[in-house]
Amino acid sequence: MTVAIDRATGKRRGDRAPRPGPGSRLKRGYQKYWYAYAMIAPVALVLGVIVLYPLAYGFYLTLTDADSLNSARTIGVNEIEATYKFIGIDNYADILWGETAYDRFWSKFIWTIVWTAACVALHYGIGLGLALLLNQKLRGRTLYRLVLILPWAVPTFVTVFGWRFMLADAGIINSALDFLGLPTPAWLEDSFWQRFAAIMVNTWCGVPFMMISLLGGLQSIDASLYEAAEMDGATAWQRFRHVTLPGLRSVSSTVVLLGIIWTFNQFAVIFLLFGNTAPDAQILVTWAYQLGFGQQPREFAESAAYGMLLLAILVVFTSFYRRWLNRNEQQLAI
Repeated sequence: MTVAIDRATGKRRGDRAPRPGPGSRLKRGYQKYWYAYAMIAPVALVLGVIVLYPLAYGFYLTLTDADSLNSARTIGVNEIEATYKFIGIDNYADILWGETAYDRFWSKFIWTIVWTAACVALHYGIGLGLALLLNQKLRGRTLYRLVLILPWAVPTFVTVFGWRFMLADAGIINSALDFLGLPTPAWLEDSFWQRFAAIMVNTWCGVPFMMISLLGGLQSIDASLYEAAEMDGATAWQRFRHVTLPGLRSVSSTVVLLGIIWTFNQFAVIFLLFGNTAPDAQILVTWAYQLGFGQQPREFAESAAYGMLLLAILVVFTSFYRRWLNRNEQQLAI
């Protein structure tokens, strides 16, 4: 076996050069892409100030017993210094395993899961049905699209307040039910009907986004696939199952993930619909707000701990969801 030696360096030809260290790679990358770093720097700075700093400070608060009584505050001309102390993970332990853990966390966590699953399923099912309808050649299709997207275009607080007036005891919905001789539920007082009303209002707000997204996915499916399936004798259901749904897989996976994240953290609908008058209809995010700003003393540390738990739940779910999607795509590619 013959080994070629470079006379100038004394090294064997074909040997790999030693890998540069992190500092050298960073310096070389900066010299090569300095313009890109300069363009990104303002965005990174804004994100750091708006997102990363509050997140880090919020996590720090979860490790203390901070509340409105021991936090720094100003009363008149007197400045009172903070007296809260570091307590480690006691807040998390109390929320997850304390004596009142079920009433304060687990019952609301279960309801949040039910609320999210029901809303996203209704968003997707109704949105897909409307998208299929609007994808057909209908007279006045543009007008229908405009009308159906209005609930999404109108500000959420306007929509929710409108529903609140309609769901009142003397509102138009109960008046119509009474006229028809049907029972008139206490939409804003009874626990069951509060939850039902919250899902109904959130469905009204969320369907247009799902409809428009799925309609765009439908229009991107090659029409020749439907023609080929029809020539092979496929029924309408078979074309929907084997052409439409696979063609919508990438769009569906994205909008469902976004829908889950948005619905899981949907604060406006429940807060504006009920305020603090519906303890059984509170999801985790509204309950965290209630602890931090809707009671006395205001539990800043505990509210921040709920926020960290919400973030952790969504990060873990998103990770598993993306892995599940990637595994399904790999199996389909085989």
